[in-house]
Amino acid sequence: MRILLLSLGTDSANEVNTALAGQGYEIASETGLDVEQIELMGPELLITEATPSDLSCCGIITQIKSREQTKSIRVLMVVQGGALERARALDLGADDVISAPFETLEFAAKVRTQFRERQPELELRSKLKQAEEKEHLAGIAVETLSGGAVTRKRLWVLPALILLCVLAVAAALVTSLTYRRSRTDTLQLKAEMARLNRGVVQQSDLLRRAEEERHTLDAQGKTDSAAREALLAQSEELKKKMAEAGGSTDSELRKQLLETQGRLNRLESEGKFAERIVKSYGSSVCLLHVVVEFLDRGTGNSILIAVDSLGKPILDDKGNVQLDISGNGPHLQLDVFGTGFLVRNDGRLLTNHHVAEPWWGNDELKALTEHGAAAYALSYTAYFPGSPKGISAKLDKISAQADVATLRIDGGLPARSTLLDLDDRSDASVPGDAVVLIGYPTGIEGILARAGPEAAKEITGNNTEVRQIVSQLAVQKLIRPTTTQGHIGDVLQDKIVYDAATTSGGSGGPLFNRNGKVIGVNFAILNGFGGSNLAVPVKYANELLK
Repeated sequence: MRILLLSLGTDSANEVNTALAGQGYEIASETGLDVEQIELMGPELLITEATPSDLSCCGIITQIKSREQTKSIRVLMVVQGGALERARALDLGADDVISAPFETLEFAAKVRTQFRERQPELELRSKLKQAEEKEHLAGIAVETLSGGAVTRKRLWVLPALILLCVLAVAAALVTSLTYRRSRTDTLQLKAEMARLNRGVVQQSDLLRRAEEERHTLDAQGKTDSAAREALLAQSEELKKKMAEAGGSTDSELRKQLLETQGRLNRLESEGKFAERIVKSYGSSVCLLHVVVEFLDRGTGNSILIAVDSLGKPILDDKGNVQLDISGNGPHLQLDVFGTGFLVRNDGRLLTNHHVAEPWWGNDELKALTEHGAAAYALSYTAYFPGSPKGISAKLDKISAQADVATLRIDGGLPARSTLLDLDDRSDASVPGDAVVLIGYPTGIEGILARAGPEAAKEITGNNTEVRQIVSQLAVQKLIRPTTTQGHIGDVLQDKIVYDAATTSGGSGGPLFNRNGKVIGVNFAILNGFGGSNLAVPVKYANELLK
């Protein structure tokens, strides 16, 4: 029973070793391994740790659970925190989690539980291997029976081979029926996931989400405005108190006034800095529209939406869309939105791996891809601000080291575009420094929200497909990225932690430093670990672009 202790802190490593001492486990301790190195070591259980200052394990867990070769590895995570941190660890894909410090007896019991839960999977793999061996023997039997004349010496083999053939066919039939029933049960996606089949959306649903996003934007604007107004009011109050004090001005009042005015000046300065970034580079940050389709691995056929005789999608009593691999229904398609930005004259742009391949590390699609479905990107379209139509793009490269990828747009660079400069120097990303993030959080809902209720209603009323809606937004030149400001919280080996607000759709957006250089590519939101957002340092992008 092989256990790998990965990147544990000194205290946690000592506690783990104490808890597992003398129990017959084969234990190895390593730091900084990637998923390929973990696979080579072949552990049955991985024990790792997440701390606010080191979240490297989070990406490793996602990669382990999304790869066919490693997803059977059980993961037990140690966290420095309470229920919120434990919940986030489980959401990332950990099989179990425990807060440090912990009781050694409880920890040892959790380890034993992981091995017990792994046993049924091993038994299933063993049965699969036996089935494959039976299939192989059945093939030999068929070959033998079709080999022409049979000598008397071989006649005694025939009854056994015929029986084996019958058993193999029966086993295959049972396996097929079981697989079909299992696949029928699992190939049911909620209407929310399949609502964009062929890009078809309900106007009321899209308007509702746009309205929700509009309220969020209004609330955020009011919060920013309130903060500024509060500082102005505080400054005026301090000035009034100082005037009332006359010549005997309190030094503490003067200190408070200087601090308040300094904060106001920083707000003004950072606001102008953000405006300069958007004016210079906003036209080169595009909305990426990725259309995903699915194939059934068993048959190679496209997965379809099941429809009735009138061509309407068949729903169950819970509103789930029914899927099939035959019939007259349309192909199952998902429309995914992200952000990309231009970095090379040959039309290459940067984004995330999980934007270029939206099924990569996606827990929502795991049930589908683990039960017979294979996902692929049907098309990539880049929409740049000011351009009246989208530009077709193709996948270029995907990094094996980080959540970053490159696409290449067709037909050269769009008008008024400026290539973004990447700065991977160590002193380009400094904790505490101001940053600006540009992107398209919430995708088309956010764009419709900023367009206003009347424009949103008109666009969604006249167009029923997602690609039609996006195309109309481009024609009306409503596709523009949003900008948020924040500060760097920490700079780690493989990530930059910062607090500029974003959400889904903002993935792949460029993170700028004060000098107007891109220092990272936004890739994750970790609300469970202090509300920080994460960006891939551009050194990984530079390696991909070489």
